[in-house]
Amino acid sequence: MAHTKNQQQSMRRALRRDVPATVGLLVDEQDFAAMCRYRSFTFTDHPGYLHQVEGLLRALSSQSGHTTVALFDPEDFARFCTETGLDPDSSTSRSRYTAEIAAAGPTVAYTGQPIDHLVPLLINRSVRQATWEYATWLLGDLGACADCGEDIGRAAFDRASQLLLTLLETAGPGTHHLVCSVPAADEQLLAVLHAVCRTGNPAVLDAGEGAEFATVLAAGIALEGPGGVVLRTSTDDAPDQLRGWRLHEGRLIPLTEGEVFSAYCTDADTGEPLSPEPGVEYRAGFDLGDPPGTTPHH
Repeated sequence: MAHTKNQQQSMRRALRRDVPATVGLLVDEQDFAAMCRYRSFTFTDHPGYLHQVEGLLRALSSQSGHTTVALFDPEDFARFCTETGLDPDSSTSRSRYTAEIAAAGPTVAYTGQPIDHLVPLLINRSVRQATWEYATWLLGDLGACADCGEDIGRAAFDRASQLLLTLLETAGPGTHHLVCSVPAADEQLLAVLHAVCRTGNPAVLDAGEGAEFATVLAAGIALEGPGGVVLRTSTDDAPDQLRGWRLHEGRLIPLTEGEVFSAYCTDADTGEPLSPEPGVEYRAGFDLGDPPGTTPHH
C-alpha cells in the first residue's frame, strides 16, 4: 500500500514538472501602488514585492519545466474584471487575468536571470509589442489605393520586407544592428533588429524582430512622412561602420557620409557638436534600389 502511494506521489511530481508556470509582474512603483488599493493584495512596498517574486520564480523554476513572466497592468486588469464580471479584489481574478495576458500578451521566459535584469527585458518586450500592434493598426486603417485598388498597407509591408532583405544582403558579412524610427500621429514608432551575416549564407535574425522592423518601416513608407533607418555593422578586427537612410515620400534615400557624421555627432536637443565615437567609421548609405512609384498612393 505504501509502495503504491509513493508511486502515485512520484507520478504526480513528474506531471507537475510538465505543467508550465506563469507569474504576472508589477514592474514599477506606480503599478504596484495601484494594486495596493485591494485588500487581498497584501504587499506593502515594491522592493519587498520584487524580492518575493524573485524567490517565487526560483521555486517555480525548480518545480516545473518552464516558467513565464508576463506584464501585469492594473488598468487593464480592472477592465478585464469589469468585462468578465469578476471581483478585482481577489487572488483568483488576478490568476485568471495573468493566464489571459500570458496567452496573448508579451512574456519573458524565466531562465534564472536576476529580477533587475528581468524587469527591463519585460518592459522592452511590452514596448515592442505595443509598437508592432500600433503600426499594424496604422497599416490596416489605410485601406485601398484609390487609383489601383491595391491594399496600401499590404503593399507597403511587402516593399519594406524586400528593402530589409536587400539591406542585409548588401551590408555583407558581420553583425548588424538596425534601428528604424518613424514619427506617427500619436507616438514615435521605433523598431530594433539584430542580424548576423556570414559569407555565403543568408542573414540569421529573430523572426519576431524582423516582422516588427518591417511593419514599422512599412508604416513610414505608407504614410510617406519623415523617418529613417540607421545601420551599425561590426566585424572582427575592424572599426564599426555606421550608415543611414532617410524616408522621403515613401522611399529610403541613402545619407551621405557627411550627413551620417552630422546625425551621430550633433546633440539633438542643443544642436551642439559631439565628439565622434572612437573606433567608428561614418559611411554613406548604399543604394537600396528603391525607385519612386513602388508603393500605391493614397
